[in-house]
Amino acid sequence: MNVTDPIADMLTRIRNASAARHKDLSMPSSRVKREIARILAEEGFIETYETSTEGIQEMLTLRLKYVEGRTPVVTGLKRISKPGLRVYARKTEIPRVLGGLGLAILSTSHGIMTGNDARKQNLGGEVLAYVW
Repeated sequence: MNVTDPIADMLTRIRNASAARHKDLSMPSSRVKREIARILAEEGFIETYETSTEGIQEMLTLRLKYVEGRTPVVTGLKRISKPGLRVYARKTEIPRVLGGLGLAILSTSHGIMTGNDARKQNLGGEVLAYVW
């Protein structure tokens, strides 16, 4: 399957799997997807992630996290910068999601990181997604 926006595809898969209360989620892997999964795991939105090789395709498996086994921890995901309209933020313009309760994921010159990390390192970049 040829996907034009793999990050939006990943976020949609997470959104759909958490709405259906699936425990595990598999998708084709890439470096950007692994970095987003690492950030989601560090910030406590998912339990774990791992990569495995099935045939020639490397797969990324996420274990979703739920509160009391029923309510998804991830209540919302939104793709901000799209292939048709890129969105960039200067180091002074990095957005706060839900007044600091959410998470902005940025692609900077030092790699993919959260908005708070980019603010601490005085870096701007492309705003990939919001998670809350």
